[in-house]
Amino acid sequence: MAIPIKYNLRNLKMRKGLTGMTALGIALTVTTAIFLMALLAGLDRAFVSTGDPLNVLVLRKGSIAELSGGYDASLFPTLRELPGVAKDSKGEPMASAELVVVIVLPRKDGTGEVNVTVRGMMPDGLEMRPKVKLVQGRWFTPGQREVVVSDSIQKRFSHAGVGDTMQFGKGPWTVVGVFDAGGSAYESEIWGDVNQMTSDFDRQGGYSSAYLRATDPVSADALKHRVSDDQRLKMDGLLEPEYYAKQTSSGAPIKFVGIMVAVIMAIGSSFAAMNTMYAAVAYRSREIATLRVIGFSRSSILTSFVFESVVLSLLGAAVGILLMLPFNGMETGTSNAVTFSEIVFSLRMTPLVVASAVIFAVAMGLFGGIAPAWQAARKDILSALRD
Repeated sequence: MAIPIKYNLRNLKMRKGLTGMTALGIALTVTTAIFLMALLAGLDRAFVSTGDPLNVLVLRKGSIAELSGGYDASLFPTLRELPGVAKDSKGEPMASAELVVVIVLPRKDGTGEVNVTVRGMMPDGLEMRPKVKLVQGRWFTPGQREVVVSDSIQKRFSHAGVGDTMQFGKGPWTVVGVFDAGGSAYESEIWGDVNQMTSDFDRQGGYSSAYLRATDPVSADALKHRVSDDQRLKMDGLLEPEYYAKQTSSGAPIKFVGIMVAVIMAIGSSFAAMNTMYAAVAYRSREIATLRVIGFSRSSILTSFVFESVVLSLLGAAVGILLMLPFNGMETGTSNAVTFSEIVFSLRMTPLVVASAVIFAVAMGLFGGIAPAWQAARKDILSALRD
């Protein structure tokens, strides 16, 4: 015979103070776990969602990032004429030679200076990124000292508004527009004309990377291998999403710290739940003996106390999720270990993050409740009635 669920709920309600303190401890642990998982989810989205499967990124053979992927500019005409490259709106091969450099910009809040990625591109570079939308001003004019910045850059850094002037390279650059990159890695970049950039940074003889637009997914995969196999080029081809997916390595330190903190706090919260349940067992000795006399089995009592501990953990999980809701979507940044520049991303409480937090809380409840529940079930009836 099973003990009614309302019996457990009544007991939790009667011990409001103890129940509240234990639930709060679990809630803080769940909040920390959600915060760290939301950080990683946002970072993953910033990289994994970046790129179009029809875009093939070309780097110097052996390079792992655009910042270190320089190649001779004389190779670009060969790249753009490879079979499988789509045509742009003017009927020309859709290809963009690009230069990626890092500059230092001061934060608006005065907390210091940060490395920021600047990307020089050809006009086709804009056409190859249809998900990036202009939200203010206009796009840069080729051959001019003009740049467009992401919405995130505009919010976080000084002199980044439309009409402002930035100082880098060999002189001033005018901000003429702001774009929205939809939470992708491009949210951390500033864009301008590649020819003007190569002149300013004395890179006239080479580019960092090249982007080629394929006609369809099958052609994109073939084009990628064609670039890598061409002995004249000595270059590697990657699908754009593949390249950015590899950049998630910059989140490894956050993941390691997050796991360590979550484990330590989980152990502490589990002991808090265990103490609560042990106190409940000691306080309710006669009650437990009475349940045995009435006819409830040891397994029923064991199940009842474990259930009570899990309910306590679920209550803590609910409070923890509510505490984190105001932070959902909050922007933050971390240093990219590959490019040495800041990557901006937002905290994302995805359904997977919330589900993981609930499972995490239930695990804490089971771990914290199983030993006290076993003690309650094993109590001798006569000894318990004399307590």
